[in-house]
Amino acid sequence: MAKRKNPFQPLLDRIPAPARNRYFMVSILFLAWMVFFDKHDILTQFKLQSSQERLKADKSYYEKKIEEAKADKKDIERDKEKFAREHYYMHKDDEDIFIFVEE
Repeated sequence: MAKRKNPFQPLLDRIPAPARNRYFMVSILFLAWMVFFDKHDILTQFKLQSSQERLKADKSYYEKKIEEAKADKKDIERDKEKFAREHYYMHKDDEDIFIFVEE
């Protein structure tokens, strides 16, 4: 029985020997799959990382706002009239209000 010649043998001979190793090829394919095609590919990970950083910044911003709101609540509870005059510029009909802002 005659042995058939592989039509792809000239192409296979051009590939360097380490690249012809099946374990090397499987490793490269696995790496390419994980980097480009997987559900958790690198692009998705970068997007998630930037989203996480943005959410952390938002969290700190809103925590500061909550602290300011708590301080305003304490001011309101202590002196409602003073708070209304300073923040909403309320005044009686026969008086003028001057607000001095410290810089």
